[in-house]
Amino acid sequence: MSKLQASAAEAIADIAQDGMVVAVGGFGLSGNPTSLIMALRDTGVRDLTIVSNNMGVDGKGLGLLLENGQVSRVLASYVGENQRFAEAYLEGSLDVEFVPQGTLAERLRAGGAGIPAFFTPTGVGTPLAEGKTEAMFDGRPAILERGIVADLALVRAHRADAAGNLRYRLTARNFNPLVATAGRSTIAEAEEILDDYLAPDDIHTPGIYVQRVVAIEVTAKDIEQRTVRPRTEAPRVVA
Repeated sequence: MSKLQASAAEAIADIAQDGMVVAVGGFGLSGNPTSLIMALRDTGVRDLTIVSNNMGVDGKGLGLLLENGQVSRVLASYVGENQRFAEAYLEGSLDVEFVPQGTLAERLRAGGAGIPAFFTPTGVGTPLAEGKTEAMFDGRPAILERGIVADLALVRAHRADAAGNLRYRLTARNFNPLVATAGRSTIAEAEEILDDYLAPDDIHTPGIYVQRVVAIEVTAKDIEQRTVRPRTEAPRVVA
């Protein structure tokens, strides 16, 4: 059965609800499911909990949901590029749970694998450990972290087929595969949708984890920080 949808708006319309936990793939702005983020914004749903490595930048990525007042809580490892995020946090309108990057990745992986919780030494003795169960393993303390299962997962793939099998490209593979498995409902946008099936050895996320697939609608790939230097002439080599 084909999982292809006509548009991002159609794919998300009957799933989006107020109060949802939404996990979103990407690293910086690389691999952000921009079309799906914009479609979620356009639904107008509120009180969202967003789980993502970072919250985009002002006017781009998940920054769009922040600016539209749709997010009430965030679980993320890095949020330093978003001014609106800082303002909302300081004024008390946004609840934030900072999660170490490796712990966030493992919490998503655990949720997707059906593992309710795990122990990790990361965060022991810091404010991150407050209120969490602590235990000793081989003489080393560790704290209990819960797996994350999202109501909705949004990811971006490089290639997809109608069965929902996904392949990612380069940096976009960082968090997208973890997010894809952690959603009760997972929607993927893809740069290329194949007429045939992906070869088994090329699949990063099996279609069993993906409920809907759409073609990307926003083709521009934003750059979080563009760093350039003047081009200089190569030194002349004299034989």
